[in-house]
Amino acid sequence: MMVDAAPDAPGGSMVARIATILRAFDEDHDTLSASELAERTGLPVATAHRIAGEMVAEGLLDRDGRLYSIGTGLWERGELAAVSLRFREIALPFLLSLYEVTAENVHLAILDGQEALYVARLIGHRSVPTISRMGGRLPLHTTGVGKALLAFQDEAFLADFFAKPLHRATLHSRVGEAGLREELEAIRASGFSMTNQEMTLGNASIAVPIFTEDGPPYAAVGLVTHLNRSDQRRSVPLLKEAATGISDALGVSLDGGRRRWRDLLH
Repeated sequence: MMVDAAPDAPGGSMVARIATILRAFDEDHDTLSASELAERTGLPVATAHRIAGEMVAEGLLDRDGRLYSIGTGLWERGELAAVSLRFREIALPFLLSLYEVTAENVHLAILDGQEALYVARLIGHRSVPTISRMGGRLPLHTTGVGKALLAFQDEAFLADFFAKPLHRATLHSRVGEAGLREELEAIRASGFSMTNQEMTLGNASIAVPIFTEDGPPYAAVGLVTHLNRSDQRRSVPLLKEAATGISDALGVSLDGGRRRWRDLLH
C-alpha cells in the first residue's frame, strides 16, 4: 500500500520527501529496501535511494545491507518530544504501581486525531500477547483505552467519527453506531470501558479516562488481560486510582501552580 507521497517534482520540498519516506515505515514494514521505499512512497527508485542514503548519513535512518530502518538518531530526538519528556515521565510511577499490583499489560494512550496513540506500555512474563506497541496507533472503537477516550468527546467529534465506516478487527468488534453510542453512554455513567476480544481474540481490556480541569479527557490508562483473568471489580478501582494520581500530577507545575495539562504535550 502506498503512503501519502510527496511528488518528485521541483515543487516538492526535500522536507516533504523525507517525511514521506519516514511514513513508509510502520509496524508491518520496519525494514525496507530502496525499491520498497519507492513503491510505498511513489518516488522514483533513484530518488528514494539517494534521499535514504542522505538520511543514513544524518542518523535519521540506519542501513543493514540493502535494508533501511528508522535510525537511532531519530529515536534519540523523538525522546525529546513533550509526550515523552513530560507526560510519560509524570505518568510512569503510577503505571509501574499498577503493573506491580496486577502483573498485567498496562497501557497509556492519548487521543490523536481519531485514533488511540500508545505512549507507554508495560508488559511482564505472564502478560498476554497484544498487538499494541509504544508509538503505535489502534482504533478507538475496538480498544479499552480508545473507548474510554471516545465516550467523553463532544457531539461534533462523535458525528465526524461515525460518519466513516468502522473497521471490524474481530468477529466481536462492535461497529454499529447505535450500539456503540449506547455503550459510550454506559461508559460515561460508570467511568470505565471494557472490551472482550474486540481487538485480539482471547484478550479483554478495561480502561478509564484521565480527567483534568480543562475539557474532555485526552488520555486514558488501561489493562489488557486474558479473557479468563479479566476482573472488573478488582481492576476498575486500581485503574481509577492510577488515573486520578496521573491527573493530579499533571495539574501541578514545578512552581506549585496549576496549568492546562494539554500544554504538557506541546
